[in-house]
Amino acid sequence: MNVGDRVRLMSGREEGIITRILDNNIVEVAIDNDFTIPVARREVVVIAKEEATYLKNDPEIKPVAKRETSAPVLAAQGIYLALVHQSEELLAVTIINNLDHDVLFTSGEERENKYRGLQNDKLAPKTTRVITHYHLKDFEKWPGLLVQFIQHRNGSPTVYEPVTKKVQFRANSFYKSKKTAPVLNKEAYLFQLDQKPVAVDTDKITEQLIDATAKHENFKLQAPDHEVDLHIEKLVEDHSGMSNSAMLKLQLEHFQDSLDRALAANMHEIVFIHGAGNGVLRKELQKVLSRTPGIKFFEDARKEKFGYGATLVKLK
Repeated sequence: MNVGDRVRLMSGREEGIITRILDNNIVEVAIDNDFTIPVARREVVVIAKEEATYLKNDPEIKPVAKRETSAPVLAAQGIYLALVHQSEELLAVTIINNLDHDVLFTSGEERENKYRGLQNDKLAPKTTRVITHYHLKDFEKWPGLLVQFIQHRNGSPTVYEPVTKKVQFRANSFYKSKKTAPVLNKEAYLFQLDQKPVAVDTDKITEQLIDATAKHENFKLQAPDHEVDLHIEKLVEDHSGMSNSAMLKLQLEHFQDSLDRALAANMHEIVFIHGAGNGVLRKELQKVLSRTPGIKFFEDARKEKFGYGATLVKLK
């Protein structure tokens, strides 16, 4: 059961198209291509192509008048996003591979900076895949569509860069994009996703790896001091204009950097001086220390030297 399948509700005679799969047990079905309802998978059955053929030959079923189709337009090779009318209201959002290569793709929606995955697949040359459905009446609420893909062919001597394309639908350009979609040979709102594919320069990648290795070999880790003072006046000269949250953020960043370098340098212990104060910084340090691997234990440092204002960390 996939997006785009035509199904019948088992509880009645209504038919519709699956517009999206909401979770493992629920699908959204567009009834008569107009309104959508959520339905449990067990409550719908896919209408087989053979059934449609049988009904077409039934003398009691009046044939639907065949609509004249426009002559197909020879489209340039490429990867397309096509929104094809299922009815006047409902559009099937379709990925089209009009190339001689396979295309590996993944797709998703982006609303208010939140991403939700839709479909992923391998498209053979000259094939299509419906990824979701949209209603024209909800045009202003449509999300941005994000499609990532890479071309592939077994035995190909060329490696292509993966491509990420985001399509944000705007009324002033959407309605001007109507063309005949390649492969489908149907009128659609058409958007080309690929430009000329960029081949990967393997020699350049090798040079970058060599440079990175050389920099790594020349890098010398500097271990932190045995005692790290986190008082704000020790970290910045003038903190009079800083908020409490900004000061705490700077102290935690300095603490994390010192802890990371102590672990990398295989130090046995390190002391963080945070002061007594209201105890906020001390509690935040302990939260990080409690979930950091490579630490034996931590405790209050020597009270005769630091009072209650320092934490001793023993490292493995």
